[in-house]
Amino acid sequence: MEVPCVRVAREEGETVRRELADADLIDDDYEIAVADGSLYVPVTDPNAVPDGFEVVSRAVGERETQTTPSDLLEFDPSYERLGEAALIDEDDDERARRIADAVLESDLPVNTVLNKASKVKGETRVRDWDLLAGDDTEVVHREYGCEFALDLAAVYFSPRLATERHRVAEQVTDGEHAFDMFAGVGPFVIPFAKRGAECVGVDVNEDAISSLRENARRNDVEDRVTAICRDVREVAGEYEGWADRLVMNLPHSANEFLEAAVTLASDDCVIHYYDIQHEDDPFGPGERAIRAAAEPEYDVSVETRHTVRSYAPHEVNVCLDVRLER
Repeated sequence: MEVPCVRVAREEGETVRRELADADLIDDDYEIAVADGSLYVPVTDPNAVPDGFEVVSRAVGERETQTTPSDLLEFDPSYERLGEAALIDEDDDERARRIADAVLESDLPVNTVLNKASKVKGETRVRDWDLLAGDDTEVVHREYGCEFALDLAAVYFSPRLATERHRVAEQVTDGEHAFDMFAGVGPFVIPFAKRGAECVGVDVNEDAISSLRENARRNDVEDRVTAICRDVREVAGEYEGWADRLVMNLPHSANEFLEAAVTLASDDCVIHYYDIQHEDDPFGPGERAIRAAAEPEYDVSVETRHTVRSYAPHEVNVCLDVRLER
């Protein structure tokens, strides 16, 4: 039977499947099909599929019933998938244990369950975890054709930002100089390098930089990636005027690094500046801070004002794509 499906390149399949699942658009009565390097994800309402996705009609098989965690519990548990790990956020130890047991007993391809044991903290932005199942906190995550090995207990990583990272990566051109000021394990740097950019990633977390170097090797881009473990403000002078593209993904405090960003910027540079602000004026504070740091040396123009996601009640995570022209 032919049903409406989203067609997507196989290497992007998991990220797109997750986005469609978050929007409750996947038709669970049918199997996801694979053919000619593409995935075909059945959807319940083709008119509700976000712009940018290709919707086609295709014959797919009916799905055999699979056991989910909610089938084994009297409630629908909340969890995130990261590689073969499930991440939960439960204060009640007994409830967390029940969810972990249900995840393992279900048909999910998961062998590790981690419960958040603290908020993100410290300069390196890591958190504590309770290991409820599995051997350790190390995972391998794949998104948009890239593979990232990381230790969740030692580095910061958010799978929720995959679509945003892809949005930015699609703007990168072959041969440009791209600089990530807070690079982590390389979720911006690696896809930039795969598109032909010469990349520098800086982070104060030694474990993150070690993972970045490993991920550059995993993705065959080590010849285009330089990884530096230092405060970017100490590094900026060594790369003065070098960057055609800058990523500043450090919400809440990116403004403290704008002087370094201006030092790094070439004569024509795009900055992807991430911020968290009140919904009443989500973009104004960042734009004013950038102008104060860059003008009059540069002409400043905002190319995109983009809302990434809701962060907290009345607060949003946003990105300003800003061009600096000397």
